[in-house]
Amino acid sequence: MASKIRPSTNPRQTIRLNKKSRIKKKIDRHKGEIARLVVYRSNKFLYAQVVDDLKANTLAQGDTQEDTFKQFSSRKNLEAAKALGKLVGQRALEKKIDRVLFDRNGYDYHGRVKALADGAREAGLKF
Repeated sequence: MASKIRPSTNPRQTIRLNKKSRIKKKIDRHKGEIARLVVYRSNKFLYAQVVDDLKANTLAQGDTQEDTFKQFSSRKNLEAAKALGKLVGQRALEKKIDRVLFDRNGYDYHGRVKALADGAREAGLKF
């Protein structure tokens, strides 16, 4: 994905980059105070990680490529997204992280992204 908006940049990417920069401004206010739950959505899989920006360190992570997701009919549907949220939430709680900022990475808050957030909330994370 392009990191700069140029005249030849796909309009969908332009919209997502603009959303991403707005979200980043809000997250930068709390940088270093609270860990960040970052979501990345590809066409096949979902990825989520809890990041400590102050130390530039990944504290907990998970993705739907793991073997635990082979039981699902699809690794990119809402069920898998919710299970991934629960998994990442449990891993974060094991590391004694109970509060996070949700960085949806420019994606709309619905569908798989929302299901992942709901799963993390069910596991015990507070946004």
